[in-house]
Amino acid sequence: MSVGKYMEKSTLKVKGKEYNYYSIPQLMKEFPSVSKLPYSIKVLLEAAIRTFDEKAVTKEHIKKLATWNISKNVNEEVPFKPTRILLHDTTGLPAIVDLAAMRETMHRAGGDPALINPVIPVDLVVDHSVTVDHFGRPEALLLNEKINIERNKERFRFLRWAQQSFNNLQIVPPATGIMHQINMEYLSSVAAVQNTVEGTVVFPDSLVGTDSHTTMINGLGILAWGVGGIEAEAAMLGQPLYFVPPEVVGFQLKGTLNEGVTATDLALTITNLLRKENVVGKFVEFIGDGVKSMSVADRATIANMAPEYGATMGYFPVDGQTLNYLRLIGHEEAHVELVEAYYKQQGMFAENAAIADYSVLLELNLANVVPSLAGPKRPQDLVKLGDMKKEYREIIQKQVTEGGYGLSDQEVEKEIQLPLIDGTNSTLKNGSVVLAAITSCTNTSNPMVLIMAGILAKNAVEKGLTKPAYVKSSLTPGSRVVTDYLQEAGLLNYLEQLGFHVAGYGCATCIGNSGPLIEEVRDAIDQHNLTVAGVLSGNRNFEGRVHPQIKANYLASPPLVIAYALAGTVDIDFTSEPIGYDYAKQPVFLRDIWPSSSDVDALLIKALRPSMFKHRYKNILDVNKDWNQIEVKNSQLFDWEASSTYVQEPPFLQGLTENLADINDFKDIRILALLGDSVTTDHLSPSGAVPPSSVAGQYLQKNGVLKKDLNSYPSRRGNHHVMIRGALANHRIRNLMVPGVEGGYTKHLPTDEVLSMYDASKAYKRDNTSLFIIAGKEYGTGSSRDWAAKGVLLLGVKAVVAESFERIHRSNLVNMGVLPLQFLPGENAGTLGLDGTEVFQTIGLSNDIKPGQQIQITAVNNKHTVTFEVIVRLDNIVDIEYYRNGGIMQKVVRDRLLQSNSEEVKYGFK
Repeated sequence: MSVGKYMEKSTLKVKGKEYNYYSIPQLMKEFPSVSKLPYSIKVLLEAAIRTFDEKAVTKEHIKKLATWNISKNVNEEVPFKPTRILLHDTTGLPAIVDLAAMRETMHRAGGDPALINPVIPVDLVVDHSVTVDHFGRPEALLLNEKINIERNKERFRFLRWAQQSFNNLQIVPPATGIMHQINMEYLSSVAAVQNTVEGTVVFPDSLVGTDSHTTMINGLGILAWGVGGIEAEAAMLGQPLYFVPPEVVGFQLKGTLNEGVTATDLALTITNLLRKENVVGKFVEFIGDGVKSMSVADRATIANMAPEYGATMGYFPVDGQTLNYLRLIGHEEAHVELVEAYYKQQGMFAENAAIADYSVLLELNLANVVPSLAGPKRPQDLVKLGDMKKEYREIIQKQVTEGGYGLSDQEVEKEIQLPLIDGTNSTLKNGSVVLAAITSCTNTSNPMVLIMAGILAKNAVEKGLTKPAYVKSSLTPGSRVVTDYLQEAGLLNYLEQLGFHVAGYGCATCIGNSGPLIEEVRDAIDQHNLTVAGVLSGNRNFEGRVHPQIKANYLASPPLVIAYALAGTVDIDFTSEPIGYDYAKQPVFLRDIWPSSSDVDALLIKALRPSMFKHRYKNILDVNKDWNQIEVKNSQLFDWEASSTYVQEPPFLQGLTENLADINDFKDIRILALLGDSVTTDHLSPSGAVPPSSVAGQYLQKNGVLKKDLNSYPSRRGNHHVMIRGALANHRIRNLMVPGVEGGYTKHLPTDEVLSMYDASKAYKRDNTSLFIIAGKEYGTGSSRDWAAKGVLLLGVKAVVAESFERIHRSNLVNMGVLPLQFLPGENAGTLGLDGTEVFQTIGLSNDIKPGQQIQITAVNNKHTVTFEVIVRLDNIVDIEYYRNGGIMQKVVRDRLLQSNSEEVKYGFK
């Protein structure tokens, strides 16, 4: 294969200005099949051509992408260098802390710390810290943000230092919005423009982000997906991301949604369908007539949920709706015309284009979608609104082993009389909705569903409906523009009358920062062991995520969140039972207050204008005065504080040697945890509040932190002392080695003593005993979370043996030096008779290990000896290189030290 003319820049003129670009049509002359490539693969192909250097990106890589639809499913990796990186403060902070630690290591070894610096643009949005401590009152926003700054001042101080110290790092301050909505409304260009010495180059905007829901930007036609912070660090430092060219599933949408059906209903329906189709690790491309009329906001709602339906991303190609959205959010017409001209020139504009050569082609008629929820434990478990009461009644009595709650007939009907502090009396029972939150990027980025929620609130107030006093309600929009258009539409006041005051601008309830429930409700749940419910417009409802006291959580559209808040229970059939009673004591049904599409459209036209976006984002980096007043030193090295409970120098680079360690077999391994299917990153590293009674909570209190200031696990991710104590500590995790016990406990062997995971880990370390984890299918599902890998590493886990791994988490394990091993098809701990009491050995690990190689494991206890084969999930030579180095951080530091005056440096390794 010759380099060919496609490596040369072509020229595009728009509005009298000349741009250089790398031509996809030029490549078709050598590879005609490029014309039938999916749009997303074309974006990857353009990036490969543009970043070609015959080292990281070779001609063979370009050929693999150009012939994707001929040589499908070839298990060979290709590189990808994104245009930019997106972080938030909880996954982004540990990534920046790692960079600061790498600078320290460079400094100690005699190298130049400044070589540890992002080489591509990085945006970090501080949006995952705010907690709904105050709600249902006009001053809730100001009170919560004041607490946010005070509670997180140590970590915010670190981020302010990073903002000044690192090049190419922009930090969007707190109280601004949610990273994904800010990405949609402010950071994204669709067509990126770069000025070089050779002229102005235009190319597709692309990114990776340290949050699974980075995929939301796919709704704008931008290639993006979530990665671990460790992978993001590599990309920041100029390392390409390597992955096997994925299967691309074409999903053809036909028709239109029926009256009263929302984009949320569609997103939940698609999540349910695609989970059944097993699209894990695949790209999904949405096409068809149903897409053409769909707004970018609706598309983003669907694209956001890609992690929930298992795909790497859910991509909507650039088309006329993309251009409409760019105009709406205030882009100059010259840029909009450049986007149109560039994508059409490249054959990447979707209107009137032929269907690409997809791996699989699926189809959905939008007319078949009905109002729905998802839950009560997983986002893919669709519940049609008309079936909600029946489904709730079934799962509340289904056995826990079957995914239910195991309540008897008598328990289901249990009622508690609850006198509240405001003087009212309520009846609390199983199924009562104690938390109702309009929250998260999924829906608050969509003006249609928020205007619907506002109109429904207005209709309810005018009918005289109120919500029960035991319902904690909140509104946490994804950007301040949301508040602007709700005010302009005259709807914010009605939301507030129902208790949905703005409580913050951040992820809040969806990430588990839901804050405490009403005190009397909190006590009643604990005293009477109630199975209460939460309803939120989020994207995740895994066990223990939303609130530790709420076992049943349902995802729903914003108007349905309000409806269930008014009803006060999920044990209701909205099709036949009234939601409440009006001033005349007449029954009011949901259909009586549900907004019409025409009413929503009319208000949208009136309330939403480009000037709102321009106004809000004009000075976005300077508007938070409290943030700007945080004082820090301007230095290359961070001034670590030994007393800080938020930020500490991590231990991952301690003991780094100049020479690589050998890959050897594991001997005399014990099992830390024997886990089942669908172990999420929430199970492995909790995302909610730090419980006072937990090992992490006890540690913080011993270090002078008051119970009220324990904050959340995400806020503490810069302190490994907290996070190691939180590893595998989710109160809903079930370790089969201690049957009947929920929470982060295990059996220490050979003593048989039941200990916390952390205490057992300490005991094993004293004996120099290394550990494995054994798990079932879909290990590591959920949010991309570095500490799900970092935590198990610090507990002493050397390998995880599972039936299957979620894509991001498998990569994170490798990047931290933990070996992922996969059972052969049809085998698992159950079929092999493993109970976790065995001692394990491996045979076959060496420096010559190959991607996907099989090795042997022998497990021995006093009952049996079991020998079985597993697949080494080092999927490519890059994985092997990272693993051999002990992790990606070690690899990068070694490489940078070689760059740092290599002839003079005396490696300061200990």
